[in-house]
Amino acid sequence: MSQKNHIVDYLTETRDKGGSDLHITSGAPPACRINGTLEALSDQDIDADQAKELVLGVISESQRARLEEDLELDFSISIKDVGRFRANAHYVRGSIEGSFRYIPTEIPSLEQLGHAPSVSDLCSLRQGMILVTGVTGAGKTTTIASMIQKILRERSCVAVTIEDPIEYVFDHGYGLVKQREIGPDTHSFSNALRSALRQDPDIIVVSELRDLETIRTAITAAETGHLVISTLHTIDAPKSLDRMIDVFPADQQEMIITQLSNCLQAVVSQRLIERQDHPGRVMASEIMKINHGIRACMIERKFEQLIGLIQIGTQEGMHTIDESLAHLLINKHISINDALLHCRDEEYIKDNFDAAQTATKP
Repeated sequence: MSQKNHIVDYLTETRDKGGSDLHITSGAPPACRINGTLEALSDQDIDADQAKELVLGVISESQRARLEEDLELDFSISIKDVGRFRANAHYVRGSIEGSFRYIPTEIPSLEQLGHAPSVSDLCSLRQGMILVTGVTGAGKTTTIASMIQKILRERSCVAVTIEDPIEYVFDHGYGLVKQREIGPDTHSFSNALRSALRQDPDIIVVSELRDLETIRTAITAAETGHLVISTLHTIDAPKSLDRMIDVFPADQQEMIITQLSNCLQAVVSQRLIERQDHPGRVMASEIMKINHGIRACMIERKFEQLIGLIQIGTQEGMHTIDESLAHLLINKHISINDALLHCRDEEYIKDNFDAAQTATKP
């Protein structure tokens, strides 16, 4: 491995190796993440000046000024014959470093991602709120992109997206799509969301619900006849409701619970887990669709009962994370150790695993 002179060389190699992320860090070689594991792209460390030169090589003068003022910068770049990347530049002990995530040109279908048909069914909704949740790197953005692509291909509508930064680029399809980026196109999520309500949208996509004002406006949009799709950094459905509500002051929470119970349609939580059957990762998910029982639990704030209601909601297309993990485990897509690491109920996983082992014995 040799030292390369430009960030494009490392971005190209990251794409060619099937990597998801490139990391430029002072005092270490450039590295890409492949199926969750870091791999060095050089046998030489880069110093602070080299890291700075690599990162600044792909940002504009105005972006450089924002980076110097804010000390971090979210942006996206498109490189001819290489592809599109979501990027973050930031200071570390006074030095500029960067992370770059590769965004495939082709948006995979929900089926290709590993989602159940019930997630595809959500795309036919005309109003309310859909939340896609998971930790960083769980594939939330790709799931939402796949949903938007399906909607645009199947019906005439106006979709407004508010992103930081823009990642996947959509074709208009049967409708119209307006993609707005924080920074170049608008100053904040909350401002853009309020403005979107005056742009005749059928669908509003908010790349992340980050603050009280954005959440409040998103709920209002969902209540007033729009389909709002967004993400949260939470690991499951009950914690998603907790997060949405706890952002608000105590004296406002009862009202927010009532509003949310009326407009929330579904929570799709997902995780990406290393496969054991072949290289790559596979999705485990939890799907909660709002029905009368779940709505009553929300209003009474009995979130501990939600898991049981998801378990008995199979006919409505619901399943828990443990049911998803057990399915992947029984079909030998993931290891027992990974299933236990990500599960909610270890006994459930062990019982299913033991039953499957017994069933396969001659």
